[in-house]
Amino acid sequence: MVDGPGAPVRAAVVGTGLIGGSVLLRLHAAGLDVTGWDPDEETRRRARLAGVPAQERLVDAVAGRDVVFLGGPLPTLPATLVEVAAATGEGCLLTDVGSTKAELAEFAAARGLTHRFVPGHPMAGTDRAGLAAAAPGLFVGAPWVLCPAPDGLAAFRRLSTLITEVLGARVVPMAADRHDAVAALASHVPHLLAGALAGAAQRSPLRDAVLTLAAGSFRDGTRVAGTPPQRTANMLGGNRDEVLAALAGVSAFLDELAGALRSGDGDTLTARYAEAGTARVALAGRPYDEQVRSFPAGEEHAELAWLRDLGAAGGHLSACEVVAGAVSYTAHLPDGA
Repeated sequence: MVDGPGAPVRAAVVGTGLIGGSVLLRLHAAGLDVTGWDPDEETRRRARLAGVPAQERLVDAVAGRDVVFLGGPLPTLPATLVEVAAATGEGCLLTDVGSTKAELAEFAAARGLTHRFVPGHPMAGTDRAGLAAAAPGLFVGAPWVLCPAPDGLAAFRRLSTLITEVLGARVVPMAADRHDAVAALASHVPHLLAGALAGAAQRSPLRDAVLTLAAGSFRDGTRVAGTPPQRTANMLGGNRDEVLAALAGVSAFLDELAGALRSGDGDTLTARYAEAGTARVALAGRPYDEQVRSFPAGEEHAELAWLRDLGAAGGHLSACEVVAGAVSYTAHLPDGA
């Protein structure tokens, strides 16, 4: 898996909130040798009550591990990466679960860590926080972005196998900057819109009546407004330029809707909603074409380019196998992509 077929995997999770805690619980449930660490003493105690080892010191948690997942607030990840890298061997894979990637990828590259650090972002979660909200099945079927560097393909392959086989996620390979542009519209702007809608309701003189009548559209549209505010602020601030660029596109479309409504142009209003509905229908169920792609040793440049193109086209990986130096991927592309 990480060290090869049949080899036992020794893992650690640093920062065991909702995402890190869900990784910890899933690896433990799968029978891996895994331990956790969190700066909060109560969180460590909760992990032990769940039957999962949790060390008192970070260095003890990561010592002798084959792979370490880094969680915690976004602003803390660079310092955590440096600390964990110093406390682990060269053969230890490192990855994170933060929601922005470009800045941390650049930080790792400047410190010569990209051969064993693969930036990651599991696209799963809830509006709750902490280990109490964690669930071992959170990632099953979910997209999990990994951002391989040119010198990090070996680490990417090993980590992809672990994520698909044990965590049950779909690996989406992407360049770090492309991830941030895509995540801005897919995840971060929705937090802005949810906050704006819920905030407008909170300020309304008819607040209580609005909340009484709030139906599924309001509840669905404001769900992530219940996310811990500091976590949302860290996410938006960490991807500010891309979020603002994506928000401009959303604002332009909203202006078209508002303009058609203001002028009484029912045809344009209908056309814009039909256009929007196309994306919604595609989200509900897209057919995928499966393909197997192999790369012999020495074709790492072509492999990296193919992986990044796959993710940019909306594709994902469900398997990765390395035999005699050659790598074979099972990939899935949206029908017609």
